[in-house]
Amino acid sequence: MIFKEFAPGERLKPYIKCLYFYQSGSAVNYDDIVFPSGNTEIIFNLGQGHWQTKKDSAFYTTPPIELWGQITRPLSIKSIGENTMMGVRFYPHSAAYFFNESVAKFNNEVINASDLMGTSLKTLYSRLLDTNNLDKRIALIEDYLWSRLVLFEKKHSKINFIGRIVHSLYHNNSGNEKIEAISVRNNISARYLNMLFSQYTGLPPKLFCKINRFQHSLNLVNANGQNLTNIAYESGYFDQSHFIREFKSFTGITPNSFAAQASPINQVLAGN
Repeated sequence: MIFKEFAPGERLKPYIKCLYFYQSGSAVNYDDIVFPSGNTEIIFNLGQGHWQTKKDSAFYTTPPIELWGQITRPLSIKSIGENTMMGVRFYPHSAAYFFNESVAKFNNEVINASDLMGTSLKTLYSRLLDTNNLDKRIALIEDYLWSRLVLFEKKHSKINFIGRIVHSLYHNNSGNEKIEAISVRNNISARYLNMLFSQYTGLPPKLFCKINRFQHSLNLVNANGQNLTNIAYESGYFDQSHFIREFKSFTGITPNSFAAQASPINQVLAGN
């Protein structure tokens, strides 16, 4: 497996968390689970294989250009054949700069991005298929995204406002901050905060804080150097049982079970 992550160019740094390249390296099929990350992503499938995601009780093949909305629960996936893909990972709030729709519409969905972004995205996809040069592919994606920024400028000030709140919450991993405290600090009502936050990140503030705390704990579990009690308290959980319960709600498994498994795709699709 090859996985490479790239910082965006200077002009897109406020809007794009990273770009990445993934290649499975073999045609071996496997099942995996994607966890909530707090981020929205666009993925361009450029290989001969394909992906499937589970919805209700059945698996469905994903489109060539995938838009991943906010995932709030564990999502089962299948990798079929040899997969190659380029991905764009947005900040929690920044996908909203590029879409006219409320990003909450995309929650727990993997949808066809070209249905939302039109023929210009299909043209970009064709150009990505025409080259194997990674730098060229990154440049094509960045040029396309930059061209879309001007389309929805009227809502930029509100997205910027939510972005500042997101940034402040990133530094508080406890997930226990009261919505009322956040709203008072930002001089808006709790109801209006919930509405804006859900519209532009896809998540209510409380759930965003929980996912942020979970991702912090996931990084510590991956580091594999601490016991669960220490991880629980460092991540802001009340106790170990609280940590295990919430970890399982986002992954479907316990922290110990997760640590014992190799999960190749989660470093790609659940990166925080």
